[in-house]
This record gives sequence, C-alpha cells and structure tokens, in this order.
Amino acid sequence: MRREQLKTPCFVVREEGIRRNLEILKGICEETGCKILLAQKAFSMYRLYPLIGQYLDGTTASGLYEARLGYEEMGKETHIFSPAYQEEEMPEILRLCGHIVFNSPAQVKRYKDQAKQAGRSIGLRINPECSTQEGHAIYDPCAPFSRLGVTSEKFEEEMSEEDIAALDGLHFHTLCEQNSDDLEKTLKAVEEKFGKYLHRMKWLNFGGGHHITRQDYDRELLKRCICRMQETYGVEVYLEPGEAVALNAGELITEVLDIVENGMKTAILDASAACHMPDVLEMPYRPPLKDAGDPAEEHAGECAAAYVYRLAGPTCLAGDVIGDYSFAQPLRRGDRLEFQDMAIYTMVKTNTFNGMRLPDIVLEREDGTCEIVNTFGYTDFKTRL
Repeated sequence: MRREQLKTPCFVVREEGIRRNLEILKGICEETGCKILLAQKAFSMYRLYPLIGQYLDGTTASGLYEARLGYEEMGKETHIFSPAYQEEEMPEILRLCGHIVFNSPAQVKRYKDQAKQAGRSIGLRINPECSTQEGHAIYDPCAPFSRLGVTSEKFEEEMSEEDIAALDGLHFHTLCEQNSDDLEKTLKAVEEKFGKYLHRMKWLNFGGGHHITRQDYDRELLKRCICRMQETYGVEVYLEPGEAVALNAGELITEVLDIVENGMKTAILDASAACHMPDVLEMPYRPPLKDAGDPAEEHAGECAAAYVYRLAGPTCLAGDVIGDYSFAQPLRRGDRLEFQDMAIYTMVKTNTFNGMRLPDIVLEREDGTCEIVNTFGYTDFKTRL
C-alpha cells in the first residue's frame, strides 16, 4: 500500500527519517562515550523500538506504564522519573527500572532503602534555577514556583549526609526544543549550585529538550559539553531526547470535509487540533503544512497570498483551529493535506473528545510501502468512558 491509498486521518511515520535521526544520535554516543535514551513521552511508537534499540541505550519513562512499555518492547536500560511515586506502584517500578530518579528529598528518604535493596541506581532531579526558555513558559521547569527538581537551597536544608551518600546521580531537565548553547549555559549553573556534589556521583543526566537532529543544531558544542563534564567530574553522562529521535520523521494526513465562510474561508478537516495534535493549542504553535505558505509572512513581504484559508477541526470546540495557510490553488472538498513534523507529541497525546475517531498509525518503510500499525474505532472511544 502507498500513502495515497491510506484512509484519513492518519499518522505516517517514515522509517527512513527515524533511522537518519538515530544515526546522528549514535554518532554522538560513539564520539563522546555518553549514553542516549529515548524519552517515550514524546514518541512511543513501539513498533520501531527494535530499530531504535539498535542505536540507543534504552528508554526513559515518566510513569509506570511507559516504564513497562520500554522494558517489554526494547528491553535495554529502563530509567524513570516522576514528580512523585505511588507507593503501591513502587514494587513494579523496582522490577522494571534500573535507574530511578526522585523529585524531592522526601521521596529519596522514603524510597532509598527499598531501591538500594533491589540493587537499583537512584538519582535526584535538581533545579539549577537557570531559565533559558523563550515563549514556552508551560514547558519551563525553572520557572518561579516550579514543582520539578530541588533547588540548591532545599538540597542543603533537607538532604542529610546519608541521603547524599545514597545517590548515584543527579538529573536536570530544563530545555525545550533548544540548541546546545542553552545547555552550555545551564551546565554552568549546575556546576555553580551543585558542583561540590558532582565528584561524588557516578552519573549525570542532562535530561531532554535537546534538538540534536535539527539541521542548525551545534553538535560540536554538545560533544564538548559532554566530554568536559565527564572528564571534570568522572561521571557517565546520559541524555534523554524525545523529539530528536522522531524530528521531521512523520506526517498527519487529513482531508478537507467542507469549506465555510464568515469573513474568511475556513476549511473543515477530518483532523482536529484539540484531539489529534493538542500541542497546537497548548504551546501554541502553527504546524508546517506541505505545499502551503504563511499568509502573515507573505503579507509582510508584500507578496499577496493567492488563496488563504483557516484550517480547523470537526469538533464543537470553537477554538479547534490549526492555523491560517495560503495556497496556490483553491481548496476543494476531498483535497488531502499533509501536516509535517507530526511524529512527536501527537500519538502520545491524542484523545476522543466529541467522540472523534483517532487517526490510524502507519509506518512507511524505506522502500515507500506503508504498513498500517494500528487502527481505532468506536470500542476505543467507549472503553475509555
């Protein structure tokens, strides 16, 4: 089957794009000696875990179910971080995960003996209080009153010598879709606030948010950052990219259902921002669309857009709007559109609000053939309620 034969809406993940990203990440590991894990919160298409496992060192999870998925489907290193763990889940977490990162001194005190008895490596998430975000406050763990990570002040106040001795590593995650210059800045803050503890650690986890596979990403600076921390403190460095594994490796294919007009033309699609790409509303952002332009940019450049449409979903939410786009030709009912960079933070976030059908999940092999990995129907909607 080829993609033009696919039923819409559907996510199409390209094997070639995933492999390209993995080769870049593997190169970082080989040149620096660091380890890189797949952050499943961004991309959990486990059909590709055997491929990803050929290149990366394992998975990291944000909760028990992700930990189980990584353990069962990739079977390599399994790490976990949660803002707080539920006591009844801890035995299963200890069975599945080799590395467990806690979010507070209280959680360390509560679970450290249990984790050590199970032979697990434990860490603590730190907050270096170094915000490098611009425009994405919802994703800034260093924002005022953050619940993620312990500050140096609280570390000093609440961590006993016994608690510190129990730690194998420190973990920070402060970036979001950023370049390595922001990592370099963050590392300086980490050293300033927590440097005296780093020599006592076995590992240091740089977290995620590194856009390593983006074309303009400074990978040479990243490698220098990794090597410097390893050589200075004698630690093993981990990175946990999610987006970088599947960046620009997938599309969401949708169809125009109708076109309405009330001051401007709006194309109603069978894909919804609210249900199928909620980051469009949460961040917010305007996803790239194949063979379409940005009316705002064209207007700024005094180039009149020929045909401008607002693209919107089929739900009853008035704000279920994806964005405004310009086209060389008028849109018509039945036209198929391809939103790009739709492998990340889409399948993991979809929902069935309004009884919307979830998009099919499709794997496009390197020879161009398409394999339908999963389809969804009424039962998937009903059994969630």
